[in-house]
Amino acid sequence: MKRAAALILLVLFADQALKVWVKLTFFYDSAIPLFGEWAYLHFIENRGMAFGMEFGGEWGKLALSLFRIVAVAGIGYALVRMIRSGTRGIQVTSVALIFAGALGNIIDSTFYGLLFSASTPFQLAELLPAEGGYAPLLHGAVVDMFYFPLWEGRLPEWLPLWGGEHFLFFRPVFNIADAAITIGVALFILVQRPEKATVTAEAAPAVEGAEAKG
Repeated sequence: MKRAAALILLVLFADQALKVWVKLTFFYDSAIPLFGEWAYLHFIENRGMAFGMEFGGEWGKLALSLFRIVAVAGIGYALVRMIRSGTRGIQVTSVALIFAGALGNIIDSTFYGLLFSASTPFQLAELLPAEGGYAPLLHGAVVDMFYFPLWEGRLPEWLPLWGGEHFLFFRPVFNIADAAITIGVALFILVQRPEKATVTAEAAPAVEGAEAKG
């Protein structure tokens, strides 16, 4: 429990510290290079899901925020049950990462609209502005900043559907919370495969024995 809690707190602190710093010191849509032309801190905000995917309208935004809260509560409950049942190792780590990432983005969408003024290409955001924040409770935008345009060009003409079209990899802008969720999901999937293979291997002799008796 302590290790999972420490990991969650570490991810949340890193995620929120970077978001607040970017929000208060970057003009909207501005960028600074981290590594040549392949890695940038590029400040944008999204009102939708991870990696900038949108979920339309004010009611859609409210529904998404409420869904996130319910989902993170469910993930947290599952994590506690896993730990109490004796589950250890990568399984707990993966779910803890997913929980921390989901909670990190919930903080943005729930509170940032109340805490900050709007960010624009010409004006920096303020913390706790006298005139109030840029959006009501549960309607805030998630702060994203990592941008890795690793390759840009035209796809081969022979490629079905997208042949000859302009393509940029990796286009989405994301944050630490998004990365934590992605890594957590990947780890969880990787852990499940060996376990299924082990169960199958252990069950095989029993099945063969039953068939022989039959």
